Amino acid sequence: MSDEISDTGLIEVLLERLEKQRLPRLLDIEKKVDAGESLLDEDLAFLESAIIDGRKAMPLLDRHPEYHQLATQVVKLYKKITDKALQIEKGS
Repeated sequence: MSDEISDTGLIEVLLERLEKQRLPRLLDIEKKVDAGESLLDEDLAFLESAIIDGRKAMPLLDRHPEYHQLATQVVKLYKKITDKALQIEKGS
């Protein structure tokens, strides 16, 4: 039972971070690449740290498949952003 309680608290923190910090920043970065702008070093650092954190959360996601769809949508957004950023850089 304590693992469930621990997971619940961690999930709450991660969802709040996603809602208030990560997603707004991701959407700002998405707008930037949609406008054809190159990413700044700080944008790349943010993406890198978020991907690293996402990898660390994989065991938690494995235990809670009810969050797989949300995680998949977030990963797709990262992929869209990084693919577009790479395309912009290749075109520069």
